[in-house]
Amino acid sequence: MNLKSKIREIPDWPKPGINFKDITTLLEDAAAFKQAIDELAAPFAGKKIDKVVGIDARGFLLASPVAYKLNCGLAIVRKQGKLPGRVIEQGYELEYASNIIEMHEDAIKPGETVILIDDLCATGGTALAACDLIEKLGGKILGVSFLIDLPFLHGSGKLKERGLEVRALVEYEAE
Repeated sequence: MNLKSKIREIPDWPKPGINFKDITTLLEDAAAFKQAIDELAAPFAGKKIDKVVGIDARGFLLASPVAYKLNCGLAIVRKQGKLPGRVIEQGYELEYASNIIEMHEDAIKPGETVILIDDLCATGGTALAACDLIEKLGGKILGVSFLIDLPFLHGSGKLKERGLEVRALVEYEAE
């Protein structure tokens, strides 16, 4: 199945010039959702993975079933002020804003092997900041996977330059 055909595009949202990739239409389609989870998990099957890390908020929707499928734990990266325990934080820049993300300081144990999953890679700011948090906690990043990559915004390239293995199920060219 062509997963790209299951993703709705919404022009000029959240602001003019942004062509938002709405994954809710893919998630609503049982076969497409199952295929996406299977494809996100497949490269890591049979490998020792301690945690899947999901990024707030759509990344949670993908990381949770991948963690279940790989029989490992789940850790989450949230926007500032959303986690109740002791946290570490990292600032980053987006394609149209800046933000701070956090993880619980005990979410990743030193030496744990993790994969990072999010719904979309644009400029890479959020994913790079999440990688910084994982590494500050002593985690080893085995790979970074996205449902969608926008390679023309160079985020996946920045992750690769950092030496990370990056995968995406769907790519969009510049519009």
